[in-house]
Amino acid sequence: MASPTLRANRTFQERGVWGEVIEFTLIYLKKIRGAAMLGDLKIAFIGGGTMGEMIISRLLSTKTVEKSELIIVSEPYSTRCLYLEKEYGVHTTNCNIEAVQGASIVILAVKPQVLPEVMAVLKDQIPPDALVISIVGGASVSSLCQGLNHGAVVRTMPNIAVQVGHGTTVWSASSNVTEIQRSHTQIILQALGKEFVTQNEHYLDMATALSSAGTGFVFLYIEAMIDAGVQMGLTRIQAQELTLHTIAGSVELMLQTNEHPAVLRNKVTSPGGVTAAGIYELEKGGMRTSISNAFSTALSRTQQLGNISCSISG
Repeated sequence: MASPTLRANRTFQERGVWGEVIEFTLIYLKKIRGAAMLGDLKIAFIGGGTMGEMIISRLLSTKTVEKSELIIVSEPYSTRCLYLEKEYGVHTTNCNIEAVQGASIVILAVKPQVLPEVMAVLKDQIPPDALVISIVGGASVSSLCQGLNHGAVVRTMPNIAVQVGHGTTVWSASSNVTEIQRSHTQIILQALGKEFVTQNEHYLDMATALSSAGTGFVFLYIEAMIDAGVQMGLTRIQAQELTLHTIAGSVELMLQTNEHPAVLRNKVTSPGGVTAAGIYELEKGGMRTSISNAFSTALSRTQQLGNISCSISG
């Protein structure tokens, strides 16, 4: 990472030190008032799919972006463009280059398989002082910087819970990302839920498997638990309500007590009791091994997708 002195010198040459100080101060004041916003910065979304829409919705509903016209979305499907315009009041286009013109922040929200093609189109087209935030699974900071020929890149991996403001996002930045751009990244990600920064990008692959793919695994468990309730004789509505409250209560208990899950599990597992009998069946069925294998496979797939973008951009 660039030293603070070098970063300050570069900022002074490009923008003027007082402009940097004033902008940083305004961001800080907004944050301590609990209403951190991005001002009049133009944000370009490359990709207007499910995750891109969720982020747009949160940015607007939390007033992180106060004016919908500050957002432009590049999306190849005209029906999708019309929907986004009507639902959120944003601008749309089917041209990636048009979308990034004059943008202060560019959010890459495309599938990993199409990222190489997108980078080929956008290479040398993004404004030099713009921040690029990628939510593309597996795409490393170095491959993004090289593929776009752009220095200021942040790699993130949010999960689907961003839709309700309870997302979990781990992120890592290139050395050319300024302190102001880091603040902008935090403001955006905090509108989505919890954000965690790491200097070791290797952890993002793990976070993708655990936090992003993990939501799918949790939903599968919830589905199975509801089905079990129905099989026992509950209505599906009853089974779903009991399941959701059981899981939500269990999570809240662990968050508030900060106790190890094994400790909490032991508290409800009486010798020869109902819970003990059920846990025995889960262990006999290899639940722990299946879960571990699922996450290991998800991690391997994340790394494979990253290798696709690396090989193309290289």
